[in-house]
Amino acid sequence: MTKVDIFSGFLGAGKTTLIKKLISEAYSGEQLVLIENEFGEIGIDGGFLQDAGINITEMNSGCICCSLVGDFGEALKKVLEQYAPDRIIIEPSGVGKLSDVIAAVENIHSDDLVLNSFTTVVDAKKCKMYIKNFGEFFNNQVEHASAIVLSHTNNLSDEKLADCVKLLREHNSKAELITTDWDNLSGEQIVLAIENKNTLEEALKKLQEEEDVCPVCGHHHDHDHEHEHHHDHEHHHDHEHHHDHDHDHEHEHHHDHECGCGHDHDHEHGHHHHHADEVFSSWGIETTKKFTAEEITAALKELENEEKYGIILRAKGIVAGSDGAWIHFDYVPGEPDVRTGSAATIGRLCVIGSKISENAIAELFGA
Repeated sequence: MTKVDIFSGFLGAGKTTLIKKLISEAYSGEQLVLIENEFGEIGIDGGFLQDAGINITEMNSGCICCSLVGDFGEALKKVLEQYAPDRIIIEPSGVGKLSDVIAAVENIHSDDLVLNSFTTVVDAKKCKMYIKNFGEFFNNQVEHASAIVLSHTNNLSDEKLADCVKLLREHNSKAELITTDWDNLSGEQIVLAIENKNTLEEALKKLQEEEDVCPVCGHHHDHDHEHEHHHDHEHHHDHEHHHDHDHDHEHEHHHDHECGCGHDHDHEHGHHHHHADEVFSSWGIETTKKFTAEEITAALKELENEEKYGIILRAKGIVAGSDGAWIHFDYVPGEPDVRTGSAATIGRLCVIGSKISENAIAELFGA
């Protein structure tokens, strides 16, 4: 089975630079074929790929919109027959429509091909101008992408980066976004993101899985496991969890779980017992906002205001720091853990609790 990864992007966005990084850092050991389809007579120097022993099929026969379905399809079949590679990387023309490339691959109708990812590289500095002036082509690349990788974000103001993300989200609300400068990311991180294996959905899922293990007794909660603990943060827990995950792949997630948490929700902190009909919810967002460690620590402490935010059981995230470092945090009531760590492809905040006020939490983190 051959994976097909398509890397689209307007002229000068950095497609070749990104592909080179991924070949060097993430695709090592795989037999790769790069198919380039350029507009007119403009070709990309494939020397670094040839030096690495990677086969290149260059097609400069005209506009991708005109020549793609015929010549491109035959070239793709020939590549499969001659090389049967592990992965085919397709780098279409900068002015081509991503939907045309996807359709051309699908028209091969081969059981040996699987469409793995459709990535669009976007120059963050030119995003607004391209949408305004070349919407027919640029918007097509954005709207059909399963992942969007921003280039030239280094030294871009926070305001302009946020504006770019907002514009892109208006055209594609579900694609995985990478906003971090590539120099701060490994090829493996980028591949996990563009293959949708490192997403906000996955972050929330992992956090919920962690919550399925009681931090006091270490047991996984299931339908038959029920026990009582008294925690220092004033809440009486009587765990009886029945988890029914309902994931909706949007970039703001609301997950309902049935769980008997034992909290006294009339705020009198008595010993009222709640059963499995108690609803837990998860909230998460992506963000390009930068924080200081002090701001995150203060926000986490503020989450203890049960009347304002609801009963927060857990919060976790990785966000960009104002000083250039990345801030990692992990919170349980009364125990905020804030530290610095490696960069993420985009900032993320995740919260799990009962009767949580999503608007208040969003406001707290400036989302």
